[in-house]
Amino acid sequence: MNKYELALVVNAKIEDDARTATVEKAKEIIARYGGTVTDVEEKGKMRTAYEIQKMNDAFFYFIRFDAEPTVPAQVENDVRIMDNVLRFLCVSASVAEA
Repeated sequence: MNKYELALVVNAKIEDDARTATVEKAKEIIARYGGTVTDVEEKGKMRTAYEIQKMNDAFFYFIRFDAEPTVPAQVENDVRIMDNVLRFLCVSASVAEA
C-alpha cells in the first residue's frame, strides 16, 4: 500500500451540508476502490490564485489515504465528474512531503 493525497477545491457558494457531502463522497470513492482514508485536512475558505468558473474563493480540502498504485487514477476519474469540485489533484504522499 502506498500513501497518497487528494487535494479538492470545492465551490464556496454552496451550503455547508453540500460541501460536507462532497468531501464524504470523495472519501467513499476512495474506499470503493480499496483505499483507506487516514486523514482529512480542511484548510477552509481561501482566495484562489485565479478565477475558476467565475469564482475567486473556494474551500480547500486535503484527503490522505493508503491504497494500491492503481487506485489514484480510478479516484481521479470519479472525482472529475463530481458536482461542486472545481479542481482536484491526486499525488503520492512522498511527492507531497518533499
